[in-house]
Amino acid sequence: MIDVEILEQEALEAIQSADTLNAIEAVRIDIMGKNGKLTAAMKNLANLSVEEKKAEGQKLNTFRDRFNTQLQVKKNQLEAIELEAQLKKEFIDVTLPVSAQAAGRIHPLTKVIEEATDIFAQMGFSVAEGPDIETDHYNFSILNILENHPARQMHDTFYLKQRGADDVPLLLRTHTSPVQVRTMLSQELPIRIIAPGKTYRCDSDQTHTPMFHQIEGLYVDRAENVHMGHLKSCIETFCRAFFEMSELPIRFRPSFFPFTEPSAEVDIGCSRSKEGVHIGGGSDWLEILGCGMVHPNVLRNCGIDPEEYQGFAFGMGIERLAMLKYNIPDLRTFFEGHLQWIKHYGFLPFSVNCNANEDA
Repeated sequence: MIDVEILEQEALEAIQSADTLNAIEAVRIDIMGKNGKLTAAMKNLANLSVEEKKAEGQKLNTFRDRFNTQLQVKKNQLEAIELEAQLKKEFIDVTLPVSAQAAGRIHPLTKVIEEATDIFAQMGFSVAEGPDIETDHYNFSILNILENHPARQMHDTFYLKQRGADDVPLLLRTHTSPVQVRTMLSQELPIRIIAPGKTYRCDSDQTHTPMFHQIEGLYVDRAENVHMGHLKSCIETFCRAFFEMSELPIRFRPSFFPFTEPSAEVDIGCSRSKEGVHIGGGSDWLEILGCGMVHPNVLRNCGIDPEEYQGFAFGMGIERLAMLKYNIPDLRTFFEGHLQWIKHYGFLPFSVNCNANEDA
């Protein structure tokens, strides 16, 4: 039979001599592990008589309690020592001056929104805003999107479980067009606004994200003051100013949108290579935005007489503009928050030349 007093003395000495958490864990395993000395002594109790088992069992239980207490005390001491050493190692003096390399950067999306807003402001457009959570009526119905239109289906739209006033279906807006609708319903004519903001759709891959940004524009005035030629001039002026190319090739292709008639998609000239897409001269074309004359039904739904008034509208993705202008290959990186990414593609707040990336 094992001598409990000698075992306890050896165990307590091992605890006191342990100087790391790994060492204290090794002591625990040696005594109380699956093949430990105390574990083996407990198993040997089965070979003793009842009286011997009772006496030896009490000794072993007493030893186990004292061992666990001393082990925990030593472990707490070692943990405190290691924590203090770690805190000293990771200490930061917040009174030191900030390094020049720690300067914040303006996100490319913020930069593009500012650029686009400035260009349209020079053409007389003001900024309008609206809620991200919309009703089915503002997001679809009033925009001449029929009940059976694919854009209404669950695979495109985030519908919310809760309902609005009068049990109206609520959703996350799929475009910023509801801002145009709310503006036409609340402001006097003529109207000339752009609506930048977040939009949401059920899609996620290299060129799509569930949340993204759009900027849409609307101009409504008397029929004799606005026509397709004005829309074409507006889009061409914006594209050439944004991409800083006075001779940028631009073409309009007939298309279909429920809220405009006639409708068009706009392409800009480009060339493609292994390095990517290059804006400007080339034999290829790249779609950049959609546009058209506001559908008479939309005007009627907003209380505007289409016999007297006419308007044009356009919409484009902010991320797509940023990817093209600043050669960013993957849409998903806009939302991952990597510091190296924002340092590479971001812009210094007080940079004089904000048309190109700068490294401090």
